[in-house]
Order: sequence, then C-alpha cells, then structure tokens
Amino acid sequence: MPGSDNRAIDAEGGRRPLVHPAKFRTFAAVPHQPLPEKGPALPPQHAPAHIRIVVEKVHVEGRGAILLTGPSSCGKGIIAESICAFLSLPPRQHVSMGDVLRQTVTRAQEDTAFKQLLAADYGIGDQICIFDPAHNPPELIKKASRYHPELATAFDAAAPDPYSQLDWLAFCLDNGLLIPDDWAESIIDAHFAQSPHLHRGLFILDGYPRTKVAAEKLLAAFDRQGIGIIKVLHLSITKDEMKQRAQGRHRSDDTEAALDSRYQFYIENVQPCIDYLKVQLGPQKVTLIDANQPVFDKGGQLDVEQSIRAVTISVVEALGLPQYLLDLQGKRTNTH
Repeated sequence: MPGSDNRAIDAEGGRRPLVHPAKFRTFAAVPHQPLPEKGPALPPQHAPAHIRIVVEKVHVEGRGAILLTGPSSCGKGIIAESICAFLSLPPRQHVSMGDVLRQTVTRAQEDTAFKQLLAADYGIGDQICIFDPAHNPPELIKKASRYHPELATAFDAAAPDPYSQLDWLAFCLDNGLLIPDDWAESIIDAHFAQSPHLHRGLFILDGYPRTKVAAEKLLAAFDRQGIGIIKVLHLSITKDEMKQRAQGRHRSDDTEAALDSRYQFYIENVQPCIDYLKVQLGPQKVTLIDANQPVFDKGGQLDVEQSIRAVTISVVEALGLPQYLLDLQGKRTNTH
C-alpha cells in the first residue's frame, strides 16, 4: 500500500525484512581442509569414441585373366559372379567356358556364315560325320561310338550326314561330356579373338582348362594373343560335399554313378592340370581356396548368400586385397 515499507510484522508487532521462501537457502558449514600437494593433473573424463572405416565399393583395374577351376559342383559360376560384383567388374568380364560352348552351338545353328567359319577355320563342321576316320582321331570315334543309341535318339539318323561334328559338340554339352581339347582350344581362341574388351581389362575364366593338354593349349593361345594370367584359383570341395550340392539341384544326370565318375575325372585330370599350371606359372600364381565355408543365421539355418560371400572374401584375399578393405559395406562375414 502507499507509504508502507517493504517489511513484515512479526508476532510482537515489530517489523522485519520480507524474504521470499523460494530464495531462501541454507548452507552447511564445511570444515577447513588443507590443499593437496601439487602433482600430475588427472585426465578429464570424456564420452567414449570410436572410428570404423567402411568401404562401400571396391574397383580394380588391370589386365589379364583370373582362372577358376575345381571339381564339379564347387560353385565356379556363382563365385565368379560374386567376384565380379565385389570388384566392380562388368558381367561380360566373366567368361564361362560352358556358356561360350553353348553360344557357339546356338550361333552355328542360327548363323550360316558363322557355321561355315567354324568348319573352315576351326575344324568343327555340320557336314562331317563324327565317325569319319579321315577327319576325326580314333579315340574320338571310339568315345562317340559308346553313345550311338543316345545319338540316334537325339538326332535324325536318316539325315544324309547323321551325327556331324557339330551334333557331337551339342550332344556333349547337353550331357556334360568333355569335348576334344583341339575343339576347346579352337573355340576359346575364336572367342577371345572376337572379344577385344577381354584384351583391355581383367576377366575371369571359369571351367577351363580341365586337362593338362587343355592347359598347354590355353597358355599357348594366351601367349599368341598377349594375355597374361593373374591368378589360378583352385576351388576345393570333398567328394561328399560335391554329392550333397549336386543332389540339391535335382538334375536327371546327377546319378550316384555319374557323380562318382565326375569326381574321379577331377582327381585324374583337373588336379594334374592345376599342378602343370603351378609349374609353368610359379607356385605363387596358384592358390587353393576352401569352397565350402557355410555361414548359419541365428536360427541355425544355412545363409547361402553369406556362405558365398565367405568364399568370395577368401578369393579377394588371395588376389591381394588388403585385409582392412574387406569390411565391405560393414558386412564382414563371421563363419563358424
């Protein structure tokens, strides 16, 4: 009110200063303590910190061939695709021998000019019977004779020239049979001659060579065309693992006897082929890769994608990619 001072009236009628309760503080008396002796300053406590380098894309440059070899069902094709994706190689830099052979047959069946070229320059014609001793070696005729009933079912036996060399090539591809080394050399030679992009960069060749003779011819062909070999990657699986994988794809020709024969072929032919390449190129150029690296999810189920990735990691390690770059996109595989 006007004229009054800012004091409260106590119980005895006297006046005292008005103190707002919210501003009233009490302080406990602190006994005097001596200062500590001077020493090294303690480091301040900060929040924890960390760093992780994440490589989102690996890009490689260079020139030459990476060979993928191994037994049937070891996963050469899918591992080659995974390597291309990992190293940012275009899909056309993956050369599958099986695909090259199938493309050759298809093109010869559809393109007359190419069919004539195949016969004239590479000795695989549709006018020469596979049983003609003047144009085919005895061992090839003997091998084809064992499949005469199947050939009669697959092709027109009433044709003027039944079972041509081109027919035999198609039959071998359809039935998983090995084609003559001379034919394989001619076809792969023609493919590289018509694929200039393979001469200018890195590429992966999977499924070839499969014999020592084929390896000799491949090295000769590469020498003629100026193509070097960066690495030979030997994908290894056991016979039981091969059978387990083959049974999972449900192919009619994956019989027990056929699988045993394929693995025996690997022992008798592919392994000596790899040994030959090791001698010719040097042991540092050939690396054995465990192609069976299963990865399981938290529920105990096989994670196929991560299992493929685990093998791919082993491959790029063998190619010399530094370990610290293998945490691609922060998804380093854990195997067990």
